[in-house]
Amino acid sequence: MDFEVVIGLEVHTQLKTNTKLFCGCSTAFGAEANSQTCPVCLGLPGVLPVMNKTAFEYAVKTALAFNCSVAKVTKFDRKNYFYPDLPKNYQISQYDIPIGYDGYLEIDSRKIGIKRVHLEEDAGKLIHSESAGNCNAPAQVGQTAGDQYSLVDLNRTGVPLVEIVSKPEIKSAEEAYQYLTALKSLLIYLGVSDCDMEKGSLRCDANLSIRPKGSDELNTKTEVKNLNSFKFVVKALEYEANRQMALLREGKKVAGETRLWDDVAQETRPMRSKEDIQDYRYFPEPDLKSYVISEDWLSEVGASLPELPAQRKKRYMNQYQLSAYNAGVLLQSKDMADYFEECLKYFNNPKSVSNWLMSEVMRYLNESKKEIRDIGIAPQRIAELLKLFDEKKITSTATKEVWNMMIANPDQSPIEIVQQKGLAQINDESVIEGFVKEVIEKNARIAGDYKSGKKSAIEALVGQVMKLSKGKASPDKVRALLQNRLNS
Repeated sequence: MDFEVVIGLEVHTQLKTNTKLFCGCSTAFGAEANSQTCPVCLGLPGVLPVMNKTAFEYAVKTALAFNCSVAKVTKFDRKNYFYPDLPKNYQISQYDIPIGYDGYLEIDSRKIGIKRVHLEEDAGKLIHSESAGNCNAPAQVGQTAGDQYSLVDLNRTGVPLVEIVSKPEIKSAEEAYQYLTALKSLLIYLGVSDCDMEKGSLRCDANLSIRPKGSDELNTKTEVKNLNSFKFVVKALEYEANRQMALLREGKKVAGETRLWDDVAQETRPMRSKEDIQDYRYFPEPDLKSYVISEDWLSEVGASLPELPAQRKKRYMNQYQLSAYNAGVLLQSKDMADYFEECLKYFNNPKSVSNWLMSEVMRYLNESKKEIRDIGIAPQRIAELLKLFDEKKITSTATKEVWNMMIANPDQSPIEIVQQKGLAQINDESVIEGFVKEVIEKNARIAGDYKSGKKSAIEALVGQVMKLSKGKASPDKVRALLQNRLNS
């Protein structure tokens, strides 16, 4: 029997606010454990939450950017569960009336449905001792129960999150990767989150089930957690899909459960049985009123949305005549796209600039594991370098040489490097003629091949002249002078 995969993703992203969702505590990352807490986020008796207006606005922006309908009236609910990192024993979230609903995210001309976008507070963070990977496991030989412990840091408690829940319309692990990449890009362009997965600003849980190909019925699903990179998402979903298919082919049932991805073992493993909605005992948050979203305010928020990736891609293709591929590569990083446009202010040649960024610059960034914002070379310098080549003042070989020197000396201008290192292109035909004559004399066999009709042989001679001139001779003049001499 042939099967198909059905995937839904739940993405939590931390909003880029200075303070928490319902109190004035800082959201800064890396502070001393439990130093950014107060009676409100600790849930002490008698305290009242106060909504963070910026967080609410960011949630509405997110809903609009994901093409959602926005609720005219929305409310908050208590999601009840007991866990050491949740001091109140409940989380303020949204249940039946989320801020946004019925949206979509387009990837490769296909729309993945967005079921809901809602605002909620984060829980704290548990830090387990090395021996406490499974706190319920018995102590090992030579180890006491006291060696197993977990610490809790409540700095993250109350940090504002937007949860984006897709519809179960993703068809493969690879498509899940594309969806997450597009989602992350959209949030960064929107300016509501830094989406830094290493800091926990973007977290993903995946729901996956298997069904007979062509069936519309959803089967028992499993939820996979501990996916702290997009690479892990792909690995975990591929493993889980194969695991469930194997079970069904053996006539066994898939258990509805939450599983963890173990990157060391390269497998998912059971964590707990899957909770149902009734397990959380949702009820309206009594300390927060319902919020009315007026048409005027919604229009104001909508007007404040920046140019988003899909819009920018269309502009790049129309305004700069870039291919869909080139535009897509540049737009994967907002910083790179901004850098590209800044370069164009000084050298208005979109094709040349995009090709250079996608080749030499991205190669350097990948090798050095840096981002474009860390490169230290002003866009104006890139523009100056490419302009020198465009005006035939330096050769392609010299351009790459100057680029390598710019990396080592980012404050030095390209023209200064060219002058100091004597890298200016040689355009004097009498000088180039001398190189041509010498190369033909030393490569009589290749010259003979050219004269015998093998016209491609001239490329080897051009290469020899360029080598002799240390890459500084004008390639166009080299080829022209070689042809004149060989054809005479």
